[in-house]
Amino acid sequence: METAEMTSVSLKRPHSEDGVANEDEIKRQKISEKDKTENNSGQSIETVTKQQEKSLLEDTKNEIPNEEGEEQEGEEIEDSEEDGDPESFADMMKHGLTESDVGITKFVSSHKGFSGILKERYSDFVVHEIAKDGHVSHLDDFSVPVDNEDPSEETFTVLSDEDKKRLEELQLFKNKETSVAIEVIEDSKEKRTIIHQAIKSLFPGLETKTEDRDGKKYIIAYHAAGKKALANPRKHSWPKSRGSYCHFVLYKENKDTMDAINVLSKFLRVKPNIFSYMGTKDKRAITVQEIAVLRITAQRLAHLNKCLMNFKLGNFSYKNHPLKLGELQGNHFTVVLRNITGTDNQIEEAMQSLREIGFINYYGMQRFGTTAVPTYQIGRAILQNNWTEVMDLILKPRPGAEKGYLVKCREEWAKTRDPAAALKKLPVKRCVEGQLLRGLSKYGMKNIISAFGIIPRNNRLMYIHSYQSYVWNNMVSKRIEDYGLKAVPGDLILKGATAVHIEDDDVDNYTIHDVVMPLPGFDVIYPKHKIGEAYKEMLVADNLDINNMRHKIRDYSLSGAYRKIIIRPQNVNWEVVAYDDPKIPLFNTDLDKLEGKPLPVLPTEGKFRALKMEFSLPPSTYATMAIREVLKMDTSIKNQTQLNTAWLR
Repeated sequence: METAEMTSVSLKRPHSEDGVANEDEIKRQKISEKDKTENNSGQSIETVTKQQEKSLLEDTKNEIPNEEGEEQEGEEIEDSEEDGDPESFADMMKHGLTESDVGITKFVSSHKGFSGILKERYSDFVVHEIAKDGHVSHLDDFSVPVDNEDPSEETFTVLSDEDKKRLEELQLFKNKETSVAIEVIEDSKEKRTIIHQAIKSLFPGLETKTEDRDGKKYIIAYHAAGKKALANPRKHSWPKSRGSYCHFVLYKENKDTMDAINVLSKFLRVKPNIFSYMGTKDKRAITVQEIAVLRITAQRLAHLNKCLMNFKLGNFSYKNHPLKLGELQGNHFTVVLRNITGTDNQIEEAMQSLREIGFINYYGMQRFGTTAVPTYQIGRAILQNNWTEVMDLILKPRPGAEKGYLVKCREEWAKTRDPAAALKKLPVKRCVEGQLLRGLSKYGMKNIISAFGIIPRNNRLMYIHSYQSYVWNNMVSKRIEDYGLKAVPGDLILKGATAVHIEDDDVDNYTIHDVVMPLPGFDVIYPKHKIGEAYKEMLVADNLDINNMRHKIRDYSLSGAYRKIIIRPQNVNWEVVAYDDPKIPLFNTDLDKLEGKPLPVLPTEGKFRALKMEFSLPPSTYATMAIREVLKMDTSIKNQTQLNTAWLR
């Protein structure tokens, strides 16, 4: 995930309260040296303490959904929704992670932190995708490219709802019928042509013919080429002069990208894999991004604007290529932090620091899951080849509130170790637990590797990537603690795609913004100073060999990668605005502008103040980590749900 997902909670500064270090924290403390060197760059570097992580839990009135950055065990792999019960979620988060649990402990700026609320409304967090050529995606045009070969508008209304239901069941092989007959009322050649066009365009994979039955005309719909026809849009119905892919801008509210594509697929009656995109976007946000779809007309896509909630499609064009994941320059964020407490000077200092120095490029909290079992622990067990541990971590009972059926499933598993019995407790079989139990039922308890393999590949790899991120966060915190904010001999920098060490006589040619650090793997090198040794020690503590990161299962072999340790956002701008009503928007979105809505009228002085900030980030960086640097706050859901939001009542 390239952008961060943040829940709607008050980021007030917490009360002091001592916490107890967990097992992983104790391991890190053994590795970390006790002495703290002075920061040679002259910048003050502050450490998050336990006192900054705790506060008394009070009732919150905000809806607190799951983080959406990664798929988590316990969520449906497709189209998951959180129940939205704040009390049970707050209870669950008592057992969740804080930033220090995953190595996020340092700040680079010296300003004093202040409080604010992020995502009180999901419209307070807006993301615009930036393409490789620097073009920022905006929804500003609903018009459809003129094409004489497009069917008429009547195509979308000529079939009754009952006809559409029967045709969909035929298309998806949901009944035993081999064809559907539709009587032509008010028969004419023009009317029959429109019905033929409607069936073929709205239900890919179906062919049609006209038959006379008892003196009446019927259009007969039937399958053209078996089940494969549904996955492959009809090639012969697409004009050769038109690009095969319809590119469009998707504006969505409060839905993640995969959920949005699943909804579009359902309405268009096509497979989701004919869509392509450059990156996934947050759920609890308004996001604007480019999507491409194979051989679906702009006309059909535009028609969805009449029937979809929380989506708008526009800026249509035809091109000869799909979009590829990762082929983007980054994302531009517009973020509102409400009810801020900082003085004008504090805010100015914080934002100038963000613009000039930047923030530590930590992997954000959503990378590690939201439950009592962090995803990095499962990843570590995979790399250790400890498959029994992998199975237990995913399936065993865990502290904290969960959906009722998951609790019953875990209890059944703990009691019987019978995958079939535990699976019966799950009404939703597409969650990670359900997939693993189905695999165990199929392959048996002695073949956990094959059972685990039933889980979709991206979800499996998410676990080991989480472990890499956990190591990286910890090592970067130690690097900054030991050497501060300047490049030092032994650090790594990139020349092209190749990492090289900074030598003593070359160190003055580089700054902290050039320095990279490796995610552990078999194809990377490590810093020459003591941080290189710290990597080895951390992996040894986890029973892993840093010199042997190849796994006997190729999918789980880690080649490694390099990541900049400090990111300096581009196009940083900000303003402080006053407001009285927490429910009113503080700026206009693309859709507001298209619909001609006037700009919100804000008072010169109001009950509350908000910080509106804009900045651009490269791919795979987390906006929450930039916001963390501004507020000097722990962004974990555990910490946020413990904060006092009583002022909202």
